[in-house]
Amino acid sequence: MPVLVGNVVEGTVTGITNFGAFIQLPEGKTGLVHISEISHDYVNNVSDYLKKDQAVKVKILSISDEGKISLSIRQAEPKKSKTMPVEIDWNKTDDKQKFMSFEDKMAKFLKDSSEKQEQIKKKETKKGFGAKSRRA
Repeated sequence: MPVLVGNVVEGTVTGITNFGAFIQLPEGKTGLVHISEISHDYVNNVSDYLKKDQAVKVKILSISDEGKISLSIRQAEPKKSKTMPVEIDWNKTDDKQKFMSFEDKMAKFLKDSSEKQEQIKKKETKKGFGAKSRRA
């Protein structure tokens, strides 16, 4: 695949610095992957993620007039979700709620919400009291 902006190409890590890694691309060109474009996670040390001579897939972000090529490993691969979002079946309601008016549902929601807030306040009060008593 040619080295054009937006393309994803195979490359080889040729050098690692504090601010990123140099990648050898097809057609004898070299580009830089900035530390912020190495992973979806926070990267503190480039060597924790890349090794010299490692093969990587990179996305070509830009090519300057001087021929400098900006690359991204992060954008070449889709983000892997660690946790799946909770799926809610909005069509499923209990029988009591099916026949309630909007105002009744809203009143129930507000009552439940205020009860939960009271529970949280009680827990925080207990935690605060416990923390003070441990210090003394």
